[in-house]
Parts: sequence; structure tokens; C-alpha cells
Amino acid sequence: MRELDRADPAGAVAAAAKRCSNWGRWGADDVLGTLNFLDDAKRREGAALVRRGASLSLAQSFDANGPQHGWRRRTNPVHTMLDTGLDAERGVQGFPHGIGGADDVIFMPLQASTQWDGLGHIFDHGMAWNGRRAGDVVTSLGDSVTGIETAAAHIAGRGVLLDVGRAFGVDGELPDGFPITAEHLDETIAAQGESARVGRGDLVCVRTGRLARARREGWGEYAGGPSPGLSFTTADWLHAAEIAGIATDTWGFEVRPNEFDEAFQPLHQVVIPHLGLFIGEMWDFDALAADCAADGVWDFFLTAAPLPVTGAVGAPVNPIAVK
Repeated sequence: MRELDRADPAGAVAAAAKRCSNWGRWGADDVLGTLNFLDDAKRREGAALVRRGASLSLAQSFDANGPQHGWRRRTNPVHTMLDTGLDAERGVQGFPHGIGGADDVIFMPLQASTQWDGLGHIFDHGMAWNGRRAGDVVTSLGDSVTGIETAAAHIAGRGVLLDVGRAFGVDGELPDGFPITAEHLDETIAAQGESARVGRGDLVCVRTGRLARARREGWGEYAGGPSPGLSFTTADWLHAAEIAGIATDTWGFEVRPNEFDEAFQPLHQVVIPHLGLFIGEMWDFDALAADCAADGVWDFFLTAAPLPVTGAVGAPVNPIAVK
């Protein structure tokens, strides 16, 4: 494992960005980043993993009882009815022949619950994915280059669950501030066996147990507070593995507090704008983990298309694992 100088986050970010850059790998106009690894053959491989037909949603609920508490104006979803059964009963909807209906609307930040980070979500020194200027990518009109809609048709393939919480935690849960290193990932893979191998084009799901604790104890600081997560030192592992995407059951993917004296999401600063890696956050792996532990099979077909909101830098998703 690489040693970190806690006092030099800028140096560590710059060095990791240089080592792990995928800029130009798929051409100057690329908008997919690591999703280029997820090709048709990989999707066929994923589809072939359906054995029993068991289907599990990996999404949290989208409602007012979610984890958000206003950080940078992020709120929980607000759901409002526009037409109701009461309106239909009272005959005030204006439809003929007795037909009535219900209709509703939702207001929410696109990263309020289970979601993907898009490639326009994080910049490094004003630079976005593939060496573009951040201001040329995202304006007040949205992300006109790598908007999340560009990924909508691509995220379906072989999913792999790495239950690091089960492997290294107490009662299946890692403590806050636990940095998951490449060694932890490799040891989890070795313990889970061949079906947990990770390689090119895979969609990796990392369970820490943080969501399970939030459900038991209350949301608390789940959104933005201390949490287990990926160590900054995993940047090289993520690059070398050539995975298409990675998701965790935490708010911020990487360990919090971060591993430097003064830094904010330094692993994001490397893997999104430099690797072009898609990151999923606040996914729910608890039911899937129980199923995988029961049958000893840790891979599955995963479909996880983001809602194609034009120009968005992140979007909600209802990931489905099929075993």
C-alpha cells in the first residue's frame, strides 16, 4: 500500500492523477470514460449469470424520510399529489363518463438518494474528464458534453458484490473512518471465491454496512458525516482493474474523514475527472449480501441505468441485481 503524507493532499492528488489518467484513451471526444470497458460481450457475460431469476432492488427509498439534511441545499424528495382519489370521488376533475385518476409530482436534488455520479460532477483544478475545461463542460444550462443521459443505455452487465463489511467488520459493519484499501478488496475477493473475481468491464458493489447501521440507529450524519469507505490509495487498484463502475452503500464512496489533514473527497478528485470512473452512492446491498452469502455466489446480472435527465451531472437509479 502506498504511504500517504497527510500534510500534502495536493501532491498526492497530482501524483495519482498522473499515474492513473485515462485522458485520450478513447479519443478526444469521449464521453463514456470507464463505461467503454463495458462492451456487448461483457453484457452477454452478465446476462448469462441469471440462474434462479431472483431479482433484488439495490435502491433506497425516495421519500421525505431519507438521509439528506440540507448539505449544499440537498434535501430529501418532496412528493405532492396533483390529483387524488378524493378529487375523483367528488367529480371535480372534469373528465366525462365517470373516469377519474391520480397524478403526482416530485421535487428532489438528483443526488438525494441512490444515484450515479456523472463525469461532469467533479473537477480537478478546473479541468473535467478527458482534459476539458470545466467551464466548457458544465454551465448554468447543465452538462452539455458528458450529461448523465450519455450513460443511460450502457450500464448493464456483470455485477460483483464485495462484502468488505462482512469480511473485516463487526457483525457485518465497518466503523466510521475505516479506509478500505486494495488489500482489503483483494482479501475479500479471495475469501468469497471465484465468483467474486473483478476485472475489465465489471460493475463492482462494495458493501460497508454503513447503511445497515443508519437504519438501525437513525440517519444521524450518514449524509456527509464520518463513514467507512474507499481509501485514497485504491486509485491505482481502480485504474488497474479496468472496471466500468463502482458503487457503495455510503453517502460519499470514499472514507470520511478523508486521509489528509485538509482535503475534501480527494479520491473523487482523481477517479472522476482523470479515470473517467462512474461512482454510485447510497446503494442498498443488505438483501443482496444475504442472498450471496446464502448461496456462495457473488456475481450477478446488474442493470443500473440512470434516469436520463438531459445535462445532469448525477441522477437517481433503481439498480436491479438478477441472480
